[in-house]
Amino acid sequence: MDTEAERSNSMGDERSNSVGDEKHTVQHTTVTEGSKLDDRAETSHIDHHKPTVEEMEGSGGLKGLLANPFVFATAVFASLGGLLFGYDQGVISGVLVMPHFMATFPLNPTEKGFVVAILELGCWAGAWFAGYFADKIGRKFTIVLGTVIFLLGASLQAGAQNISFLFGGRFVCGLSIGILSMVVPLYQSEISPPEIRGSLVALQQFAITVGILISFWIDYGTSTIDSDVQWRLPLALQLIIGLILGVGILFFPFSPRWLMSQNREEDALRVLSRLRRLPPDNPIVEEEWREIKATVEFDRQIEREKYPQHINNGAKGRFMIGLGGYRDLFRKGIFKRLWLGCALQFFQQFTGINAIIYYAPTIFQSIGLTGTAVPLLATGIVGVVNVVCTIPAVLFLDQFGRRKALLVGAFFMAISHIIIAIIVGLFENDWQAHTTAGWVAVAFVYFFIANFAYSWGPIGWVYPSEIFPLRIRAKAMSVTTSANWMCNFIIGLITPPMIASLRFGTYVFFAAFTVIMFFWVLFFVPETKGRSLEDMDQVFGDKSAVHDAELMDHIQAQVHEHDAPPTAAVKQERDDLE
Repeated sequence: MDTEAERSNSMGDERSNSVGDEKHTVQHTTVTEGSKLDDRAETSHIDHHKPTVEEMEGSGGLKGLLANPFVFATAVFASLGGLLFGYDQGVISGVLVMPHFMATFPLNPTEKGFVVAILELGCWAGAWFAGYFADKIGRKFTIVLGTVIFLLGASLQAGAQNISFLFGGRFVCGLSIGILSMVVPLYQSEISPPEIRGSLVALQQFAITVGILISFWIDYGTSTIDSDVQWRLPLALQLIIGLILGVGILFFPFSPRWLMSQNREEDALRVLSRLRRLPPDNPIVEEEWREIKATVEFDRQIEREKYPQHINNGAKGRFMIGLGGYRDLFRKGIFKRLWLGCALQFFQQFTGINAIIYYAPTIFQSIGLTGTAVPLLATGIVGVVNVVCTIPAVLFLDQFGRRKALLVGAFFMAISHIIIAIIVGLFENDWQAHTTAGWVAVAFVYFFIANFAYSWGPIGWVYPSEIFPLRIRAKAMSVTTSANWMCNFIIGLITPPMIASLRFGTYVFFAAFTVIMFFWVLFFVPETKGRSLEDMDQVFGDKSAVHDAELMDHIQAQVHEHDAPPTAAVKQERDDLE
């Protein structure tokens, strides 16, 4: 369900600069990862009597979004990539129980699991390749590339005549979703002013839940059609969303961060001026231009310091630099953080959340809801609960704290699984006489979804974005996010056979993991709310962030002293156009 990923070494070099303000970030996959630029600003202590971008700009939250309408509109449009992910993730759950689909594809439980899980396998592969293209052709054109691949995969799914075409379409769509899950939050974070960056990146996670909601209700609406259109139409409708995203994104600006990395400094200033709706010589625009330039120079300086022998060695040198960053993940202090990040992603999936998202109608049938329409209707309500209960996480996660939310969520999810297991175990052989018990089980499925939506869903992405030093954060998150995709793949694969053979034991299985999660958080997971990078070093026994902060201070001082934005050239061009 939630998922975002950063992948390749080239992506890692750049992605380390672009994660949003941690005070506003809640994350999914595939959200979070955009907060590094702000982290660097937060750790800078430059005394040049120049205000920072944060000091000069306006309010955050809803007021900040309304004050930046063009940026807000751009981020909302880009979040259609998340909508595609949520839709394709959710639509298959209803399709699997449609009579005409089952007549066309009489799948056994293992094949049914693979139809779902192969999407995650494609996502895992696609996200690894996304970083290369994001650096090579830019964020905007990488989104276009992702949508082109998606259109191909969705067409294969909707027109599938045999199981091979269906599997192929699911995998190709996964490749696209993997690309979009990485590049859309990256693009959103890099066009955003600092005070609303977290809120804009969170749109990706919110869009995923909205996509799931839409797909559930479309499945319900087409379930009464007495032909293959019953299942082909829901799969085909996602083509419209992909086409709108692929064509429409061409009319929005490039990422100023990417333009700066390509040494297109005037273009970067021009885009910033357009995004902020301010003239290029405005102090806010000039200061943000300097901060972006400083983050680009930071990455270059880190490479020069650590890998001087590889800097001018072409593609081989880039590969060796990326490999060296991954080796750093296994040294003292950092490995503990890596273990926590991977374990958090593992537990997020083994709550059983995606088992419910992918197979909700099947699960509702297993707890006594008969026919096709009733389970699909109950599944549609799952989507509503998921969307509504994600909103508090966006608004209040920083006030409530990570540990508390994880503990409360794990506790109530465990209660939900245990109660469902008891009800199914007692009445699964005679649901006709115990319909009330069946609906009680359905209510606890909704209760489970609600507790996941504000806790393990977003925090699974927020926490890894906070605990790693800046220069290796992208590579570390590529590992933790890969762990999430792999666990997602496993859950999708094993759930149908578990429901068919273990029955109520399926809920006992997930209940055991939620209990383990509670005690794991209680004894091993430190709170990160309000902690700076230096605080993280104290918690984990490492000093990497201190070095990064000192280096960033030095680079920002040089940029402020020696680099001026090319405002005259940009203003002259604007005047000529006018």
